[in-house]
Amino acid sequence: MAVKGVPTQIAAAPLRTVRPLMLRAVYADPEKELVRMRRDGRLVRIAPGTYTARPDDIATDADWFPNFEEAAMAYATGQYGPRVPVLAGIGAARFHHAIPRAIGVTVIAVPQRHRPVTLANGGKVIFTCAEVVRLDARLETGGLGAFMVATPEQTFVDLLAKPSLGGLPAEAQAAAAALAHSIDADRARRVAAQFPVEVRRRVEAALR
Repeated sequence: MAVKGVPTQIAAAPLRTVRPLMLRAVYADPEKELVRMRRDGRLVRIAPGTYTARPDDIATDADWFPNFEEAAMAYATGQYGPRVPVLAGIGAARFHHAIPRAIGVTVIAVPQRHRPVTLANGGKVIFTCAEVVRLDARLETGGLGAFMVATPEQTFVDLLAKPSLGGLPAEAQAAAAALAHSIDADRARRVAAQFPVEVRRRVEAALR
């Protein structure tokens, strides 16, 4: 069974995204098949060795690429599995509209160290190693499917703790200031309780 010519094993994959090794039981040469489907317009290559099926309502000849943050999460999900990576820092701030303009970098929390990756559209993905199960995060839904995103409160604290993560400290600080007006202050304090005292002081100062 296929969706618009895309095999179910791909269309039904988390965030419609696969890597060749995920299809070894389906194809003798998965990389060759993925390249062929990309040439046919059924898939897009979002990063080296990572392919995403177009949404069903996107024509195969349309100039399409996933939303940057979603593409980054699709890549990370292909690496770590569904609901493991968490969109964090300035990436989560963008998702929560605390950074109004598009930026060319995002941050994803993962359970193991991972080098930065440049996506096929030029966007840079920075990975931060964290105990992802302890993050205050929730499942959100985008055009490709569901993925984990740090809550506004977790994002606020993370931005104050590591404003330079992602290389845009001014944007991070501005985003934290924007979030301070809309978040649940008590929830932010509970998140901050896991951080060093200096971070907790920054949180209290920003909440005033």
